[in-house]
Amino acid sequence: MTEKILTEEMMIAFETYLTEEERSKATIEKYRRDIRAFYNWLPEGKEITKECMVKYKQMLSEKYKAASTNSMLVALNNLFSFLVWPECRVRLLKIQRKSFREMDKELNRNEYQRLVQAARSRKNERLDLLMQAICSTGIRVSEHQFITAEALKTGRVIIVNKGKERTVFLPPKLLDLLTRYCKKRGIISGPIFITKSGKPLNRSNIWSEMKRLCMAAKVSPEKVYPHNLRHLFALSFYQLEKDIVHLADILGHTSIETTRIYTLTSSMEQARKLNRLKLVI
Repeated sequence: MTEKILTEEMMIAFETYLTEEERSKATIEKYRRDIRAFYNWLPEGKEITKECMVKYKQMLSEKYKAASTNSMLVALNNLFSFLVWPECRVRLLKIQRKSFREMDKELNRNEYQRLVQAARSRKNERLDLLMQAICSTGIRVSEHQFITAEALKTGRVIIVNKGKERTVFLPPKLLDLLTRYCKKRGIISGPIFITKSGKPLNRSNIWSEMKRLCMAAKVSPEKVYPHNLRHLFALSFYQLEKDIVHLADILGHTSIETTRIYTLTSSMEQARKLNRLKLVI
């Protein structure tokens, strides 16, 4: 059997392929990071066998949670499909579907409001409005660049991501706040949430700025990250409308199963629902 030797050229070719397939920048970066970690783990010869993949999978499962392990294995499986090395692919770990979200990870409405207030007290209007923009529209943090001065004129944002286009409406109150913000900052075109050099804020900048609010807002750092704002929007929308199909369209999900994850209630709420059954005598 021909040896399977992973090379730098192969990894570069795979990254080019992902770009041509119009995968998102975040996905390409995630795949690059996961494949590089695997490459560095391999012995000096960089030979890949089924046995070494099983060993690597075992190592990941002992070090990371099942969902994280699977996300890394997906990157490698896609690489092996690209290289036409199907025998190197491995099965993902089986994960039992949860019916609730852990409270220590869930950002609630009161905590979100305290974060916004903390940003205001620090006079960080950009972060204040960015958090509100994500939480009131459900956009991904990477999609904030599509909120432009031009979009404010129509009240709707056209987002192109993962090879798909969708329209997101801006709530009137948010639209008013953003319009005044742009006027104050002299922003007449392009993205609204930008650095001093005029470039859109990146994910790490936003993540760091939000983390700095934790102490003042009295919110656990484990709950404070941009994606949790999207989760809060999804849960709030679903509790109000009970329309998961419409929610999937708003969030830009292809699969309803993905959207279902966003609508899970907290463990405390799950316990209250069970208690209302009154089956314990």
